[in-house]
Amino acid sequence: MLDDTLTIPFKVTDLKQWVYCPRILYYQLCLPDVRPVTHKMEYGVAAGQAEEGREERRSLRAYGVTDGAREFNVLLSSERLGLRGEADMVITAPDGEVIPVDYKFSKIDGPHFQLQVAAYALLLEDMRQCTVRRGFLYLIPFRRAEAVPIDKRLRAKLALALSEMRQVLESEEMPVPAVNLRKCVACEFRRFCNDVL
Repeated sequence: MLDDTLTIPFKVTDLKQWVYCPRILYYQLCLPDVRPVTHKMEYGVAAGQAEEGREERRSLRAYGVTDGAREFNVLLSSERLGLRGEADMVITAPDGEVIPVDYKFSKIDGPHFQLQVAAYALLLEDMRQCTVRRGFLYLIPFRRAEAVPIDKRLRAKLALALSEMRQVLESEEMPVPAVNLRKCVACEFRRFCNDVL
């Protein structure tokens, strides 16, 4: 049974999993001690940590600003959103603009990653009483920053995802599998989904 006393049940990384396949979140919530750690996960964490060292030496031009303060590994949370996470980097420009940056060891800036950047943006808005207009995905293999506009469409998509995630948490009912079953081949929870393979 899930702990009903949790006030901040979701991590920002849960959003990525939710978009990839809703069942991953279900397994993480209902079977929290069985998640295997894959080599790809470990490598992604190590790559992000290595990127932080390089980031300190780079200019901020890739993020559309010439100057600003950088903060790394910024802990964020919001009871209102029921969400918590750790932004890889937050830039505060001289004009007060706040910009979240999420490092990804990926060659694509897919919608699941964009949703994570939006989540960091809304968490920053809650905690710092500001408006976040944009964030960035930093694609490590290309050493390139991709802008993510924090617009009404992305905000609505985030609100819908969080609402659906709350329904799974409250009902404890297994969601339908991923639409694209090719995703299942590399999934660390593959052995739990006997109805798709």
